[in-house]
Amino acid sequence: MLKLLISTFALCGLAAPSTAQTITNLPADSLPWNSTPEGAEFAGLEGDRFVQPYIAMVRLPAGVASPLHIKSANMFGVVIEGTFVHALKDTDPADEVRLNPGAYYKIPAGLPHISKCVSETPCTTFLYQDGAFDFIPVDR
Repeated sequence: MLKLLISTFALCGLAAPSTAQTITNLPADSLPWNSTPEGAEFAGLEGDRFVQPYIAMVRLPAGVASPLHIKSANMFGVVIEGTFVHALKDTDPADEVRLNPGAYYKIPAGLPHISKCVSETPCTTFLYQDGAFDFIPVDR
């Protein structure tokens, strides 16, 4: 899994972990969570998500579903807890892929999709986006 993450970062222009003379250790209970007005939570790990590529932990409340939207940058994620669904417009619910902890997903830039936390517990993902964060609603 770590090789996959490092390869993904390298392919997306994010350098592999630094060889600096320090180690960053951030226990889960020390993550710098910030809530959005919509109820999602972001814990920034690397980069300023509003101006550049970034790495973050993202948490969605149980049962929440986004409206149909696009992103201007590619998104790469690994599910940490809960069960996510990322689906294209008009996907039959019977065809949705449920992503449990350990699952990987990629959502290409400009692709209309819906993201949902379908578990009874919050959903958390480790997320890399190769450009600044945005959320552009799409009319159905």
